[in-house]
Formats: sequence, structure tokens, C-alpha cells
Amino acid sequence: MAKCEICGKGVQFGCNVSHSNKRTNKMWKPNVKKIRLLINNRTVRKNVCTSCIRTGSIVKAV
Repeated sequence: MAKCEICGKGVQFGCNVSHSNKRTNKMWKPNVKKIRLLINNRTVRKNVCTSCIRTGSIVKAV
């Protein structure tokens, strides 16, 4: 599974609960994009979640 290489956000597990209180397994995946970053004046491709992109914790390569 994809994982954010900046913050480490990954897959979370839990249960769907129906109206009759029946529980089934559920998986929530992070919204991960593969983007080009500038790290030490080099262009690098990394998997980054969209919350890291929005907060500005990375610098995109142009």
C-alpha cells in the first residue's frame, strides 16, 4: 500500500457498522500522490499525501 514518505501516513483499519449493528472490516487509504519535489537542489519523485502538499511542508519542483 502507498504511504506518505513525509509524514508516514498509511492505511487505517476499522469496521463498517450497519443499521442492524452488524460489523464488517473496512480499510481507509490515504490520498497519496506521486509528485516531484526539490530536496537539496535535486528533483526527486516521492509519494506524498495531499495534506502535506496543502500545508506547504514540501517544495514542488517546477
